[in-house]
Amino acid sequence: MGKFANFYKNRPIELEYFLANLENLVISPQLQDQKIYYQLLTKFDFLEDKINHPKFGVEALIRDYDLIDEVTETTLNPQQLKTLKFIQRTLQLSSHILNKDPTQLVGQLWGRLQGFNDPDIEKLLKDAEDSNSNKIWLRPLTPSLITPDSPLIRTLTGHNDEVKAVSVTPDGLKAVSASYDNTLKLWDLETGKKLLTFIGYNSSVTAVSVTPDGLKAVSASDDKTLKLWDLETGKKLLTFTGHNSSVTAVSVTPDGLKAVSASNDNTLKLWDLETGKELLTVTRHNSRVNAVSITPDGLKAVSASYDHTLKLWDVATGKELLTFTGHNDLVYAVSVTPDGLKAVSASNDNTLKVWDLETGRELLTFKGHNDEVKAVSVTPDGLKAVSASYDNTLKLWDLETGREIYTFSGDSPIYCCAVSPDGLTIVAGDSSGKVHFLRLEESNVQSSVISHQSSVERVS
Repeated sequence: MGKFANFYKNRPIELEYFLANLENLVISPQLQDQKIYYQLLTKFDFLEDKINHPKFGVEALIRDYDLIDEVTETTLNPQQLKTLKFIQRTLQLSSHILNKDPTQLVGQLWGRLQGFNDPDIEKLLKDAEDSNSNKIWLRPLTPSLITPDSPLIRTLTGHNDEVKAVSVTPDGLKAVSASYDNTLKLWDLETGKKLLTFIGYNSSVTAVSVTPDGLKAVSASDDKTLKLWDLETGKKLLTFTGHNSSVTAVSVTPDGLKAVSASNDNTLKLWDLETGKELLTVTRHNSRVNAVSITPDGLKAVSASYDHTLKLWDVATGKELLTFTGHNDLVYAVSVTPDGLKAVSASNDNTLKVWDLETGRELLTFKGHNDEVKAVSVTPDGLKAVSASYDNTLKLWDLETGREIYTFSGDSPIYCCAVSPDGLTIVAGDSSGKVHFLRLEESNVQSSVISHQSSVERVS
């Protein structure tokens, strides 16, 4: 119990009002009140009491720091604003722990904030340490956890087995994850709250793609089927049967009326999302088909295969239009540019390649990864691409020059990546079960993380 909870020990209503009152301090015309806002959010006792209060918790405390934008720079200097953002980032990084066990606050602060040369942070850590003076605890001697100046923001947990895929809704507010625990889950990306669990499979769920209206999702499974889900209710709407082996990938057409699936049976299939009817089967590859990407006009699709090739084909007829050869090993992923003129592929040969969809010509090869490249996604402006690799990195590339712009290094192989419709958020999943949410900015990249109990392999 912090000193505020102790002070209001016999006045619970007053304590609740005090802990909830920060917004009034920020909007107050008195500059002194805004200074009190800063003092409270850098005081360990306030953090501890708010996190432990049954009506608040860590998420409410994190939202208190969102009021930073309302504080005038004449009240707080740039360093003080930076201090508040660092503490907020620390709480976001720790939220998945503190939601379960608020008593971990002291260790989380010490594991993430020590080493920053800031008197207010040092005072916060000293007060946190003093609060444990009568307890036996393990104090980190060095910053042993992800620090707030790193790209990572938030971790969510929920699945009981590895996560194979994640697809973000068009508004960028939610995501659907597909897991080897035979379920899908819908997440609120702002709060990290699990909104729905989709149950209906008897085998691993391998892929998922949200429809353009954001109301439904199509999933694929090792049980050789696909399913259509209502994202509002979690209800299963349709089951698609026809593949003879595991379904590895799925992509919804831009009009939201059809979907294309890829399978280990070496085929792709076109499905009617209204009726569940199989419209077309494409049998052009000589080995497993691992990925498919549809052009923006919905007329063509590019598939990537273990036969070392990519193929461009007509969605309406299934006719093969072009074959792209150049990779020296399995092709894991492909992403078509927004103008529909190029495609970027990722391969087990550690490279990415840019292809001309009109001529089939190889335009560029990106070299920089030290291990197989598992996924690729093009930004909505068509100027950049993000790749995910088994070498534990995520790389941002310039599609005009082939220049490597930025590298994000994780702790585990990164299996999948996607860019949100606004072009500002990157989603990437790794083998440890985390899904990283990174923010594209001019000078840095911010991210948040969804953590699962095992590996993540695909994001769309």
